[in-house]
Amino acid sequence: MAAIEKDTVLKRLNEVGILPLFYHSDSFLVKDIVEACYDAGIRNFEFVDRGDNTLPVLKQLLTYSRTHMPEMAVGVGTIYHPEKAKIFIEEGADFIVTPALIPEVGKVCLENNIPWLPGVGTFTEIYQARQLGAEVLKLYPSGAIGSQFIKTVRNPMPDVKLLASGGPKGTRESLAEWFDAGAYAVSISSYFFPEDVIARKDIDWIRERVKESIGFLEEFRGNR
Repeated sequence: MAAIEKDTVLKRLNEVGILPLFYHSDSFLVKDIVEACYDAGIRNFEFVDRGDNTLPVLKQLLTYSRTHMPEMAVGVGTIYHPEKAKIFIEEGADFIVTPALIPEVGKVCLENNIPWLPGVGTFTEIYQARQLGAEVLKLYPSGAIGSQFIKTVRNPMPDVKLLASGGPKGTRESLAEWFDAGAYAVSISSYFFPEDVIARKDIDWIRERVKESIGFLEEFRGNR
């Protein structure tokens, strides 16, 4: 089961503000990347279910992280089916992310007191997700939807917590745009994990890139 309490997972998601997401079949590479992010200040990491090796890699990652990264919440993303959610939760996933609003997956998460971050793209879906018990919602694809959407939604629903995904980058300008609009947090993938960097396994580059982005966000928040 999960090692980190639900409220702690969601609180840290906002405190750090950045959720890296990544998949690779090489468990040693995944471990090194997650640890680099942890060293940079990340406290939530989404391991994406995009390959046959997701479960064995996740098992090894969780075993390592519980000892060497005790404050890191490791979740699994791109979950479409409740059966998959059950498997990953049983193995110890700290949270589950779905690409769309999938009530069956949400039910499994709620039954196990695990954070469920469902994908939403309209005001109606946001309302429905909250009615189903989701506390933090994944706005996807946020790049196509636009940051202005968050501002607009927060007028009638000021307490909504939106994780912008599929749009934000780790640059000073991008982070300022999304957090100024009212994002609860942002998901970042390719900006932290470019193909050429992954190919040469440049872990130091990733660590510094993530650390820089966290610094940009802290700077933005400090100037508000």
